[in-house]
Formats: sequence, structure tokens, C-alpha cells
Amino acid sequence: MPSVLRAAAAAFGAALLLSAASAVTLAQSYPDRPVRLIASFPPGGANDLLARLMAQSLAPRLGQPVVVENRPGSNGNVAGDFVAHAPPDGYTLLVGPSALFDINPHLYAHMSIDPLTALMPVATLVSDSLLLVENTALAPRNFTDFIAYARAANPPLLYASIGNGSDHQMAMELLKQQAGINLIHVPYLGGGPAAIGVMAGQVAAMFGGGSVGALVKAGKLRALAISGRKRSPEFPDLPSISEYYPNYDVTLWQGLFAPAKTPPAVVARLRTEINGVLKERAIADRLRTASAGEPYITTPEEFAARMRADYERYGKVIAASGLRIE
Repeated sequence: MPSVLRAAAAAFGAALLLSAASAVTLAQSYPDRPVRLIASFPPGGANDLLARLMAQSLAPRLGQPVVVENRPGSNGNVAGDFVAHAPPDGYTLLVGPSALFDINPHLYAHMSIDPLTALMPVATLVSDSLLLVENTALAPRNFTDFIAYARAANPPLLYASIGNGSDHQMAMELLKQQAGINLIHVPYLGGGPAAIGVMAGQVAAMFGGGSVGALVKAGKLRALAISGRKRSPEFPDLPSISEYYPNYDVTLWQGLFAPAKTPPAVVARLRTEINGVLKERAIADRLRTASAGEPYITTPEEFAARMRADYERYGKVIAASGLRIE
């Protein structure tokens, strides 16, 4: 081998060793300052509740403060864009809803990023079904009565969601397709404002997560059904919509994401600590009490497969509905 090639090979090998050593050093020293968790929706909803619970539980494990910052808008696009353009050092992380990755790319005509490539999956956090709830002044007292009421309504009933393109909107659009009913969508900026809209009678109904569970228990909203295939342990008397429409299923998840090119050692450290938090019995109990979902632990391979499958499934739903946001 010519001497110049031997020198280049030696330099390349030294660079690889230096890079590996730097990654190990980074993982050992990370974090050495506060970490920001970016919530995709305003305070009051499941995403915000989850972010704050994770921040509180991660801080002692990481040895640094973990601060939650809400950046709502465009069904998670605003928060996703912010984190994607942050330095890839593990200090700015996204508590991201599944809709950002499996719905928005099909729905929005223009997105500032491709979330599937601009954001790196760190760990799954929770999996959850949604509650179909209505204003307590409405006549229906159960799911079948609601379907009949909506079918007869003229003009059509209004329904709320946490934003255009959200899982919550898709849940109602899928119900409309399968039940043969018509309701008109009214998007709100988050679960809390949407729930207030239902309680105030501005809209008739909505699908909700953490923002509606406590309100149902307090008698301020009436729950009618569950969007997932299994009944909820928190509301065991509520039917799953799939009991009436077998092909119906809306089960969503939330995960932790970092900017692309975040060092693998940092991602591995975060995944280890997150999974440790989710295994704590007290955390699972608090998530259920807040109606913010069930702990959802996967391997990186399982997480990637879930994202691909959901991306393809919602692409078909959106194509059939003709929905598009310019």
C-alpha cells in the first residue's frame, strides 16, 4: 500500500476511534444541564399531562431539571418542527403524538419537515384509546341512541377535535364512514379547549383522552363508547365501538423523539431511563387516573414497525375521506 494511502487509512481509523471515544464520553456526561421536553398541545390534555409526568420522573434519574414547554399548533407540526431544528444533542426532546407521524404527512399539503426522517424515535411512552363523549344536555344516553340521534339531526351535529388532522378527528371521521352519519368538524387548539366547547354546548360531542376522563367522572360530560378494541379498565361499562362496527379501531400512542443525528449513546441512555419510569407501578397508576393512557414499552424495531403500519393504515382512511389541509 502506498504510504499516502497508509497514512489516510491510519487517519481514518484514528478518527473512528476518536468518534467512538467521544460518543462514550458524551453518554457518560449527558446531561450536564437542564433538558427541555416539548409538548405538542396546550396544557390540560393527555399530551401535556404525559409530558409533565415524564419530566417529574426523569429529572432525578438524569440528575438535571427537565422542563416542559408547550408549543401547540397544526396537530403537532409546530412542536415537531421546533425539535427537528434544535441541536441534536439530547437537550431538546419532543413528546410527540402518533398523528404527527401517521396522519399529518397524508393530510397536510405542505409541511416544513418530514417527521419520519427529521425526528429520531427514542422510546414509546403510552398507548391509549379515546372516549366518545357528548354534552350532558343532549337526549342520547348511550352509544346506539347517539348514532340514531346524529343520523336524524338536521342540520348535522357539530363535533370538536383537538385540531385538524388529529387522531380525535380521524376517530370521528372513521365513525361517520362506518355508521353512515354526518357531523361537522370544529377544530380546537387542544383537548382542554375542545372539552370546554362540548361542556358549553358550542358543539355536541368529541373524542377525547386525558382532557375528558376526569370530566366524565365528575358528571360534566357523558361518555358513550371507547375507540379501541378493548374496554377501558377505567370505564368498564362503556362498550367498544368495535362491538357494533367490527372494523372500527382507533388506538393511538405517544412517544419521545429527538432531532435526527442525535448521538446513539444519548438516545440509548434516554430510552433506558424512560423504560425504567414506565415500569414503575406508581407511574402506571397516575397515567390511568389521569386517563392519559397505559404504559407502552417497545423495542426500537417494534416502534419502527408500529409507525410504518399506522402510516399505511391512516393513509387509506384519509384517501377515502378526501380530507386535505392546504
